[in-house]
Amino acid sequence: MVTGSSDLRLKLEDVLVDLLQARRSGDLGRLALLSYCEVRRWARLAGESDLAAHSSELMTEQPHATRGEFLRRVDCLIAELEDVRERLRQPAVAG
Repeated sequence: MVTGSSDLRLKLEDVLVDLLQARRSGDLGRLALLSYCEVRRWARLAGESDLAAHSSELMTEQPHATRGEFLRRVDCLIAELEDVRERLRQPAVAG
């Protein structure tokens, strides 16, 4: 992962804010767009391959049975992004 890059951290903050705003307003189309395009793009740039795969699976795997199921999976994706944000905030350990 490319750590310490302020551009990556700022872009992650932007993506999270957009996702949370779409989640609060219940905008499913915007959530789908952000989850698939913006999160996946950011994750690839940051070297977060598991996050990129999860983002892709959210939209390309079998259809969601209900709106609630889709929102639950988006909430999990948001939680993953928040975990990555916390990890990026941690100072690098010299080894």
